[in-house]
Amino acid sequence: MGLAIALHVLSAVVWVGGMFFAYMAMRPAVVEVIDASHRGALWCATLSRFFRWVWAAVILLLVTGYWMIFSVFGGMAGAGWHIHVMQALGIVMILIYAHVYFAPFRRLKQAVANQDPQEGGRQVGQIRKLVGTNLILGLIVVAIGAGGRYL
Repeated sequence: MGLAIALHVLSAVVWVGGMFFAYMAMRPAVVEVIDASHRGALWCATLSRFFRWVWAAVILLLVTGYWMIFSVFGGMAGAGWHIHVMQALGIVMILIYAHVYFAPFRRLKQAVANQDPQEGGRQVGQIRKLVGTNLILGLIVVAIGAGGRYL
C-alpha cells in the first residue's frame, strides 16, 4: 500500500504543482520578459513537455486511487466521503485537462506552426482560464486528501 500512496501523492504533486508553477510564476514572468510574438511558441514547447508528465500523472492517479479504494476500503461503499469527493473532483479535472489537451492546446500548436501570434495568444488565454480552474480544483482535492478523514 505504501507504493500506491507514494505514487498517488507524487502524481498529484507533479500535476498540481506544475499548474501552480505555470500559473503563479511562469505566466507573469513570460508576460514581463517575452515579446508577445514569441509567447505562443514558448508556451507550446513548455506545455508539450509538461503535458507528457500530466498524462502519466493522470494514469497513475486513477490506477493507484482505485487500487487503494478496492484494496483498503473494500470498494466504494467502504470509502469515506472525502474519497468520493476527491474522486469526483479528480474526474472533473481529468475532463478539463483532456479538453485543454485536445482543443485549445491543439489549436495553439497549429497557430505556432502557422506563425499566427494573435491566434496563439487567444489559445494561451483559453488554456490559462482552464488551468486556473483546474488549479483551484486541484488545491481543493489536495486539501481534502490531506485532511478530509479528520473532518
